[in-house]
Amino acid sequence: MCGIVGYVGDRPAWPIVLEGLRRLEYRGYDSAGVAVLEPNGGLRLRKTVGRVHGLVDDFVGPTPLGLAGVGHTRWATHGRPSESNAHPHTDCSGTIAVAHNGIVENYLSLKADLKKRGHHFKSETDTEVISHLIEEGVLDGLTLQNAVLRMGSMVDGPQAVVAVQEGDQDSICALRLGHAGGVAVAHHQGQSIVSSDLPALLPLIGETGQLPVAFLEDGEAAVITRHGVTFLDSNGREVAKPMRPVTLEDVLIDRGGYRHFMLKEIMEQPQAVVAALRDRLDFGHGRVLLPDLEMTDTEIAQLRRVVLIGCGTSLHAAQVGRHLVERLAGIPAEAESASEYRYREPYLDEHTLVVAIGQSGETADTVAAMAQVRSSKARLITICNAAGSQAARLADATLLMRSGIEVGVASSKTLTASLTILNLLAMRLGAARGFLDAEANRSLSDELARLPGRIADILGNSGKIEALARQFYRHRNFLYLARGINAPIAAEGALKL
Repeated sequence: MCGIVGYVGDRPAWPIVLEGLRRLEYRGYDSAGVAVLEPNGGLRLRKTVGRVHGLVDDFVGPTPLGLAGVGHTRWATHGRPSESNAHPHTDCSGTIAVAHNGIVENYLSLKADLKKRGHHFKSETDTEVISHLIEEGVLDGLTLQNAVLRMGSMVDGPQAVVAVQEGDQDSICALRLGHAGGVAVAHHQGQSIVSSDLPALLPLIGETGQLPVAFLEDGEAAVITRHGVTFLDSNGREVAKPMRPVTLEDVLIDRGGYRHFMLKEIMEQPQAVVAALRDRLDFGHGRVLLPDLEMTDTEIAQLRRVVLIGCGTSLHAAQVGRHLVERLAGIPAEAESASEYRYREPYLDEHTLVVAIGQSGETADTVAAMAQVRSSKARLITICNAAGSQAARLADATLLMRSGIEVGVASSKTLTASLTILNLLAMRLGAARGFLDAEANRSLSDELARLPGRIADILGNSGKIEALARQFYRHRNFLYLARGINAPIAAEGALKL
């Protein structure tokens, strides 16, 4: 869930891009960077580790000039937070700059092929292969937009990409593949802006009170200039896209172009999985890192029992987690309703791990059950979506969902994030205990890496799903049937309906 913003217009790009990044910083603050197309034709990069303000505080001298630029605020997925891993990324010649949201699932094979063809890499990220693939297209005589489209046909997984090229001070190219998060494009009176979320549009909306905005769909690209925006399909043909007015209120309380927040959050599930996997899974070596668990292999080997607790949707996640822990870690596991657990006197010793699950980290029954566990010798961790919550303060360790704000009452993306983290937890326990071998770990890791793309494929059939809903919505009774690990999923389906 990184943040992307790009601007081209009749004003200096640097302050507008910087302000956009500040408003998108909730999407990631491991590192940040900006690339500005200078008036002399050059490309000037500025990167920092940590918060966006480092782009100002950590540098002396004049700020970048130029009327076009792109910026990025990062949550690390491939590669640790560092200046070399911060976006934007460039090609071999340093003339193409790319900012990116998503996971390039086939980046290892692409990188190996690019190295064979003489490309040199400066980072540990998957994103850098995108800049080199675009470079090859340009060297083959393609325009930047066609090189970006060709690159899009070569990468696997949901992606959102913006790219600029040295020497072209008047355009930015954007591409969306699958459901990698929103790509909003706006134009008004000689100024254009592209962003992964509407808050970055505030510098332009503040001038007029509203702004015409369009959202890219799967496979669509946009060429953004100070004169206007051209929309393209995956074959490079122009398409007409209506632009709707976005007001200041829309930006401050943003549904991202969807009819309601729950639909928006359903469509954000691929991003939620990416965020949950960030720096917890070593894709290259096929092993779980999960550094925020804060348990050594020796401590994990001493576990004799895992108890998972939650309420409502989080209880269903716990019930799935019970199957995962027993199947992948070989440890006896239980799943209990936190609202009942708090009224028991459960036996908890130093060989017990308790996992409390909850989106807000403030559910009264779950917090009360955690307080009860806190008084025992058991190890206590929480899976939640709020770093400063009561649950996070009570737990020995917090595995943050990193899903962003969830407004919809019926949890969607946070359930998916919970299940992703529970898979990682079970794999980490199993590997530390010698229950999962290296081959099994790699196979499971590969499947998790493909998960965002597979979810995006399902969401891409939203029209068919809506047609089914229209066919059945008048029915008065529904029965959900399942067995084993899918039984709690059936219960969750009933709860949703």
